[in-house]
Amino acid sequence: MTLLETHQLSKRFGGLLAVNGCNLAVKTGEIHALIGPNGAGKTTLLNLITGVLAPNKGQVRFEGQDITHLPAHARVHRGLARTFQITNLFRNYTVRVNLELAVQARRGSSFRFWQPVFKEKALTEEAFRVAERVGLGGRFEVVAGQLSHGEQRALEVALALASRPKLLLLDEPMAGMGPEESARMVELIESLRQEFTILLVEHDMDAVFRLAQRISVLVYGQVIATGTPEEIRANPEVHKAYLGDEGGVA
Repeated sequence: MTLLETHQLSKRFGGLLAVNGCNLAVKTGEIHALIGPNGAGKTTLLNLITGVLAPNKGQVRFEGQDITHLPAHARVHRGLARTFQITNLFRNYTVRVNLELAVQARRGSSFRFWQPVFKEKALTEEAFRVAERVGLGGRFEVVAGQLSHGEQRALEVALALASRPKLLLLDEPMAGMGPEESARMVELIESLRQEFTILLVEHDMDAVFRLAQRISVLVYGQVIATGTPEEIRANPEVHKAYLGDEGGVA
């Protein structure tokens, strides 16, 4: 079953066509990697899928429903959650508070206006479960800005998981990591395989070929190939695209 589909999706910035009639289909239960040269339009495509940007033309469908014109927050409530290339956290608050806010955003307000949020036991318990899920249970009361880079990336994944997504979009989760941190992130993503459908944008090809069941290759805002890792490795058009000088918008 196709969970997410884009049809002839396009986005123009002035004279620059960043996403150009893009057709992409992500199946329920898979890790689907989106790869391509720098400037291919990968992050722009994620922004169109999640509602950060509006397309000039084309369509986004999720669970068979047209969500092209839904605002970003409505897409989150439908079940789309994402991480970003640049870590996006409340850096002055603890892991606990970051996750409690994420859980509360999904649940809605308790309307107990005069009760401190730390007394919301169920809120804290769920936040802790999510922290443990990404290996941050022991760092629950640490301020986010004091976490290592790899831990901050794991916390961002946790924030996305707190929304209980049907589709998790990960935008370069290994960016800026050393080998050990990258290995831990790969293990985390692998552990999510049985629970979530994942659309993964990543430049670490070893991670991509280890994790993905299917891979789509984006060049100049268009998907030029989709297939299994073995099919993508053997595709001459993919090799040509990576060897060429590709321009555009990231």
